[in-house]
Amino acid sequence: MSADFIARLIGMVVFALLGIYGGSWLGKDLQDQRIVYSMAVGLIGVLFGLVLTPYLTTRPMRALRVMLAKQSTETLTSGLVGLVAGLLIAALLAFPISLLPKPFGQILPFFGVLVFGYFGVALFVMRQNDIANILGAVTSRREDGGTPNWSQSNRTILLDTSVIIDGRVADIAKTGFLPGTLLIPRFVLNELQYIADSPDSLRRQRGRRGMEVLSELQKAPSVVVRVSDIDVDGVREVDDKLVILARQMKCPILTNDYNLNRIAELQGVLILNINELANSVKSVVLPGEMMEVNVIQEGKEAGQGVGYMEDGTMVVVENGNKYINRQIAVTVTKVLQTAAGRMVFARPEEK
Repeated sequence: MSADFIARLIGMVVFALLGIYGGSWLGKDLQDQRIVYSMAVGLIGVLFGLVLTPYLTTRPMRALRVMLAKQSTETLTSGLVGLVAGLLIAALLAFPISLLPKPFGQILPFFGVLVFGYFGVALFVMRQNDIANILGAVTSRREDGGTPNWSQSNRTILLDTSVIIDGRVADIAKTGFLPGTLLIPRFVLNELQYIADSPDSLRRQRGRRGMEVLSELQKAPSVVVRVSDIDVDGVREVDDKLVILARQMKCPILTNDYNLNRIAELQGVLILNINELANSVKSVVLPGEMMEVNVIQEGKEAGQGVGYMEDGTMVVVENGNKYINRQIAVTVTKVLQTAAGRMVFARPEEK
């Protein structure tokens, strides 16, 4: 039995009683027609209650519930605190305002409640990030004796589907280099589930790996992960939803998707790119330095050999094709920074 059906039955009874009472009042001067008036208006009340009661009760409540479900916990908490603060200010001002001459002393306290309640909610929601950061800093100083606890920072970071599938986010988060809450919107989780259920075996494996990464993140004691039902109306693409959501929440997006990176930067959204982080932490070598490298294959050009440093940086060795599967000493001749990463050119050390 649905809530709408129950509301219709209750509304039918209530409006029928109101109709009978109203019809009796309308026919009070016509004693012989009083029952007719009561029955006629009562039937109108039954029809009114049967048809319109859900639109006055359950439908507005359902719409309000959906709207609140789309808001983040921080927004709802800030709005509640702002409402309480506004009502307290209105209560403090109610007595002096009530001393004004009539009708101002009777009307203005009520308007004060509405105005201060609205401005309290609007102000606290608008400055929710600043308030959360201040409270977080005070709490962390109390817990650590004056040292801020950056791992419990109130910053929110949105996670993209690609960065979850990539998997490196779990290792980075465990090291403490991602302070704050990792927020995963429901539409990102739905896309990840869609990939995991794909008929293509490769996509299916990628989706399942993403699910395993999420499970690993949620089990990590030092990582705060939250899945939210927050959504963006009127937008279908996941990347567009993430950008709009990041602008509304004033938070960065963690991704390794190049296209999302460019679109978000054009709209003024902060991007945390794991690929850029990986390139930034690679070992820095300068021309003239010596190092050892294991040549594992031939290069594209004639006579070249290719090896890799421990961090994955490619090393192209001149005349290195004769040293394949051997560990040799080389001298760096040139370092190039490309879109794909850093590339090192070297030549074998002369003995």
